[in-house]
Amino acid sequence: MPGDPVTPITRVGLVAKRGLDPAADILGDLAGWLAERNVQPVFEADTAQLVGAAATAPVFSRDDLPKHCDLVVILGGDGTLIGMAGRIANAGTDVPILGVNFGSLGFLTEITLPELHDALEGALGGTAEIDSRMMLVARTTRGDHPFREHAVLNDIVLTKSAMSRIVEISVTVGDEPVTRVRADGLIVATPTGSTAYNLAAGGPIVHPAMDAIILTPIAPHTLSHRPVVISAAAEVYVRPIMGSSSELFVTFDGQTGFPVQSNDVVTIRRAPRPLRLIKAANRTYYEVLRSKLRWGDANT
Repeated sequence: MPGDPVTPITRVGLVAKRGLDPAADILGDLAGWLAERNVQPVFEADTAQLVGAAATAPVFSRDDLPKHCDLVVILGGDGTLIGMAGRIANAGTDVPILGVNFGSLGFLTEITLPELHDALEGALGGTAEIDSRMMLVARTTRGDHPFREHAVLNDIVLTKSAMSRIVEISVTVGDEPVTRVRADGLIVATPTGSTAYNLAAGGPIVHPAMDAIILTPIAPHTLSHRPVVISAAAEVYVRPIMGSSSELFVTFDGQTGFPVQSNDVVTIRRAPRPLRLIKAANRTYYEVLRSKLRWGDANT
């Protein structure tokens, strides 16, 4: 919302998609623009190499960057932003992100290059509109012992391997057994993630302001298994039911994952902090839907 306390901003982290050579000149100009306003540019390590700024500005790894800046500017696409969102959550900070898309408009990196300086002026001046996007935390236990924990902005996905004919997954919400899904897999998504894999699998579009979790089977083997939207206050427990031909993998925001074992339990709950996302001025969520999906277009 306007006036959300993003100020004072004295350090701005700069992160570009790895290998995005066309961003080098823009990053150099942006660092100078910030310095002229007495704002310290702080580079992510790969981004510093891209622009050759390692000797003139503080440089940190992607994991450490959220601890050393007040705002992160992303140049790239939604995947780069999603990766940084997880790192911000893991760092225990609430640093906002300003996402700038190279190419077409993104769902999350919705600010275009011509809009960059105006959007930054708004962020530095405290007038930028900020979206709070719910995140999820997935904690995997293996044999009753903690195994791994991941924060996600979009989704947790359990899918079969290429050789598996079918997988069966038990889903419990709180203390209530909900279903045993027989399908190619299961998606547990946030409202932000509803327009990602969830949408391709036939799940609903859920406005990002909604406080909800979406459970969507992937190619269910019975017609009775349909997507369901539940309260974000709920805890979701996902357990594999392993057969002789079953092999199951879990992925987190499509960026990392591992094979699931028969005694694994994936517990999913709302993350303690949302992601704070700087919005483009004068562009609504529905405009982004229409632009990216041609949603509601009578000619499609």
